[in-house]
Amino acid sequence: MTADFIISALVTVVGISTPILLAATGELVVEKSGVLNLGVEGMMLIGAVTGFAVTFTTFNPWLGVLAAALAGAAVSMVFAVLVLSLGSNQVATGLALTILGIGLSTLIGAGFVGIIVAPFTSIFPDWLAKDPFLRIVFGYSPLVYLALAIVFSVGWFLNKTHAGLVLRAVGENDISAHSIGYSVIGIRYAAVAFGGALAGIAGSYFSMVITPMWAEQMTAGRGWIALALVVFSGWKAGRLVVGAYLFGLLMTLELYAKATGFSVFPSQFWASMPYVMAIVVLAIISIRNKTGSEAPACLGKPFMSN
Repeated sequence: MTADFIISALVTVVGISTPILLAATGELVVEKSGVLNLGVEGMMLIGAVTGFAVTFTTFNPWLGVLAAALAGAAVSMVFAVLVLSLGSNQVATGLALTILGIGLSTLIGAGFVGIIVAPFTSIFPDWLAKDPFLRIVFGYSPLVYLALAIVFSVGWFLNKTHAGLVLRAVGENDISAHSIGYSVIGIRYAAVAFGGALAGIAGSYFSMVITPMWAEQMTAGRGWIALALVVFSGWKAGRLVVGAYLFGLLMTLELYAKATGFSVFPSQFWASMPYVMAIVVLAIISIRNKTGSEAPACLGKPFMSN
């Protein structure tokens, strides 16, 4: 195993983990506010097709990312209105949002299947981005650095700012937060919109970076992994990075098993491992819930003001 092989593998892990990290960071903020949105997969697909369509039309990938964020936020508002204003069941509405995202993205993307767009250019000089060793730091899409900046900014926001404290208070005890004058519904609307925007950007990463083309359901269930990652991290922003890279490592093993044809286990085994791991994580958390959990106390519970 050469140094070049190890560096290539590490670069692949970081790149393939980025959309999961973005989507999980957005969902973390949503769940910290006390809302459970299971529609991450649907919002990612809407973001993927919107970002691709705008990039193809304008030839500007940054406009595509912005459009993907706006599209993800807009779709999340459908969920927010139903859940926060009309009192719909959060689990059922989130699942419906995923179904909506799959169907709507397929309809919108019908005319873009097989078309390729120009990928992002590096923000660093080629002598850094393409250096055999330095590319492990400088050889990524700009969205990779954006994702890392966002996750650490979210961690700082939640733990070090007054606004983050208020958001966490809404998720832990919405009645108390409401009694001292905070708008529980307004804060949750903002959190859901932020989560939708990051899910949209995460989706655009698939259609503009990983494979700069559109294909139906190209996120391939990564939204569900992002949901499991939030639980896996114990609702801590810093742990999201470790968890995302662990899931990314499993996905990379699948890619290398397919490319080289050499593995103790078949590539299908590695392909299934992220999802098996997600199921195991959720099962462990379900058991822990009987003795106490790190989840926000109001997670998934509707707010009923008197």
